[in-house]
Amino acid sequence: MGARLLGKFRRGIETADAQLLASVADYDAVLVTVAADVATNYMIIRSLQERIVIAERNVTLQRATLDLTETRFNAGKVSELDVTTARATLTNTQSLIPDLENALRQVTLALGVLLGRPPSELGAILGTDDRASARVPEAPPEIALGVPADLLRRRPDVRLAERLAAAQSAQIGAATADLFPSISIGGSTAFRVTDSQGADLGGDLFTSDSFTGFVGLSVNWPILNYGRIKGNVRVQDARYEQVAAQFQETVLRAAADVEAGLSSFLRSRERTAFLAESVEAAERSVELSLVQYRAGAVDFIRVNDAQTVLVERQDRLVESQASVSLAAVQTYRALGGGWEIRAGEEFIDRETAERMRERTDWGDVLRPDWEDGSDLGFERPALETSAPDEEQ
Repeated sequence: MGARLLGKFRRGIETADAQLLASVADYDAVLVTVAADVATNYMIIRSLQERIVIAERNVTLQRATLDLTETRFNAGKVSELDVTTARATLTNTQSLIPDLENALRQVTLALGVLLGRPPSELGAILGTDDRASARVPEAPPEIALGVPADLLRRRPDVRLAERLAAAQSAQIGAATADLFPSISIGGSTAFRVTDSQGADLGGDLFTSDSFTGFVGLSVNWPILNYGRIKGNVRVQDARYEQVAAQFQETVLRAAADVEAGLSSFLRSRERTAFLAESVEAAERSVELSLVQYRAGAVDFIRVNDAQTVLVERQDRLVESQASVSLAAVQTYRALGGGWEIRAGEEFIDRETAERMRERTDWGDVLRPDWEDGSDLGFERPALETSAPDEEQ
């Protein structure tokens, strides 16, 4: 009976601990999202910078081709059609640069918001002025997965769903405890200088005769409310089934995200390899067509087509290279990577924590070793600071 009487409070503590761990998992999920968004925006910035460099190189090449056609036209060797075609191709390539620069500016501003930095400071860090040295970061040749169960548990949203299910399970026990009697002990103490008839007890308030008090034991057993209590137990049990189903859905979605990320990574890498060969062939075609055009062996249409194809293939190659890196980011995001950056650190940055401590006494709540302490002798729930596969 004693275990049953104390079970409601024990279940309440289990619920509170599970809800705390769910809040931490929710916080970790935000860290994963922010880290993935920062990496994604960085990849896009580097790809846009490289695309601008490629466009500018092709503008230089096509401007030289325009000069060549004008020279041959002035010499009477070609018609004006070659000149107008070369100029149209050049201006079309030049028109790509403003759109790319605008996109670069927009993504840089978005990254600045994520990092909490002004655009000027972020530009200096990224070196946006030195575009020639900008390259899309290469993705790793392989992505280590490890044990699937551990990888899924590393995802904060899976841990969040798991803790919510645990909290709801404890609610069933708390609701069931209402079926049993609850015992409470009450009492009061006081000092008086007269008895119940008003007679003087000595006039001294702080003598032993002036002290009075009582202690009472009460038992509450809501037998007549059994129908309502049983109904509440059923409600909590139904809610548990709901959160358990949500947990299963979260696990399935996590597994699907990992598979989708890996598929995108592998297919993008294959596509990039083919495009790299295509770019090499397009560059060679431009060289050969220019040589033959200068010798009068081919008309300018062959040169123009080769240069147009080169611009398009080079741009697609950079986009494909970026897609490989973005797919790697997507995969690591699906694996729940990124929240580990808080390991050994406070949940908020040091400056914010100092401002909060100046206003309010937070005790050890904001300390990174908070979980090692206790509250009134009760141990605090352990917070995960590393991935399950790294703990072993």
